[in-house]
Amino acid sequence: MKYWILSTIVIASFFYADKIEKPIDQSVSGKAYYYSKTKMDLGNWGARMSEAQKKQMASRLKNRLEKTYILTFNQYESFFKEEEKLDAIGGATDTWGANFSRGDQYKNLRDSTLIQSQEFYGKRFVIKDELPKINWVKGNETKQIGNYLCFKAVATIPTETLNWYNFSWNDLTNSDSEEVSMSTIEAWYTLQIPLGHGPAEFWGLPGLVLEVSTGNTTILCSEISINTNSSDPIDIPNKGEETSIANYRKVVKERMEAMRNSYSRRRN
Repeated sequence: MKYWILSTIVIASFFYADKIEKPIDQSVSGKAYYYSKTKMDLGNWGARMSEAQKKQMASRLKNRLEKTYILTFNQYESFFKEEEKLDAIGGATDTWGANFSRGDQYKNLRDSTLIQSQEFYGKRFVIKDELPKINWVKGNETKQIGNYLCFKAVATIPTETLNWYNFSWNDLTNSDSEEVSMSTIEAWYTLQIPLGHGPAEFWGLPGLVLEVSTGNTTILCSEISINTNSSDPIDIPNKGEETSIANYRKVVKERMEAMRNSYSRRRN
């Protein structure tokens, strides 16, 4: 399988690249490599920590705050997968964090289908649902990322729609609240790769998303490779109990509520 490496995007070259890649045909396939960085939010607890303690905590949680991914795509399908790393805390995989992290994700733009694998306390699930609806507002602001001219788009979407696989103890205390938490998304996409794919839950723009920020997290593309000879295989998660996003969230909340109640009984 032959690849043409179109660009390598590194921080040092974000604003200094002087070459623009030619647009590609929609029928090609390829891979995009991303890395994410999340700012650590310690809330009120952080106010009682020294700077040295904060740096130590950030170092111990580095694998949760900095991750790398691969997006494999063709015209209509994509598969987004995190590259597994050892946990800096114990030298093993981050099993606790894995319970509430995004699993392998398949998206089909033709029929707006999401299929995602999740593992929760040893049990595997295959979540099948619709892709989240994102009402993008496209603007004229541009910037160059590597060899690609990118356009800015923004959107606002319920936070739970983006982070449905995650869990916070506030999910239990605020379960009856009518207030909906919203997240603002800022994305940069390129028309030189005229495919509606993007990393994670982001999709639906007229070009590949190379950078996206929401909340404390930014996801950046570091490299793109285009396959001009044959189509890259697109994996579809298929191991585990099939369910919907709503039912999966119900399972997680019930398990976490049972854990909280058990802990409270032991303390009393």
